[in-house]
Amino acid sequence: MALNMALLAAHVPSMCHEANVPDFQQDLVKGLKLMKERIREMETDVIVLMSCHFPGTFHHYVDVTPQHRGVMTSVEAPDLISGVYYEYPGDQALGNELVKAGVDAGIPVVGFNDPTYIWDYGTVVPLRYLNPEADIPVISLSVCWAASLEETYQWGRAIGKVLRESGKRTIFISSGALSHNLVRGRHHMPSHSEQAMDNQFIEYLMKSELQDAREMLNQYSRIAGVESGGRHLAALLGVLQPEQKAEFWGYGQSSGSANAILSFIS
Repeated sequence: MALNMALLAAHVPSMCHEANVPDFQQDLVKGLKLMKERIREMETDVIVLMSCHFPGTFHHYVDVTPQHRGVMTSVEAPDLISGVYYEYPGDQALGNELVKAGVDAGIPVVGFNDPTYIWDYGTVVPLRYLNPEADIPVISLSVCWAASLEETYQWGRAIGKVLRESGKRTIFISSGALSHNLVRGRHHMPSHSEQAMDNQFIEYLMKSELQDAREMLNQYSRIAGVESGGRHLAALLGVLQPEQKAEFWGYGQSSGSANAILSFIS
């Protein structure tokens, strides 16, 4: 099997520049750096990353551009993320395989090759820690707001199948938060009830109880305000296989949202 690892990663804006990371988010940085070492040890060929801040309205987008290059300023937090240069190779062939698999599954997946497209911070921030050398090809995926959790789950299953059969050593990254009812003040934790739901969802993942996690996600995503309506988590659940070993690397708050680092090793 060529899908070496799946990963739930954080992308909070205050993590973009390591010198600015507050104490209560240091565990997230530590977790991402540990995952960087895993990615290197696995001699990863391709990173496939789905970001909650790459929103497609009606389609699931796959960025098949052969070379990603740009200067990113966050439209949401330009005071925290401004003028960040990035340059990563892409993998057009594998990206096109993902598009075909989605379309063949009856899912509205669209590939695009546009060197003028600028990545979002949910894509750039975790990659600054996970692939700081910027030498591993990256395929960027959107979430789709018109898609149900079930459609997104099926898209995740199609993604996982392509990656497992690709012959390449691949990593799938779901970049997004858990509970996400935002408040002012980055130091604030989620509410106790939101944390309880986060913990239960994480427990299902740690025990490889993927069907229970999938069933929970329907209500959890609404009640806890999970980022992107939980679509990045639905895709992750579609990609995962029960035999993958789950490991927990960190949990931290950001303005009342919950952010976790979890890896799933084949």
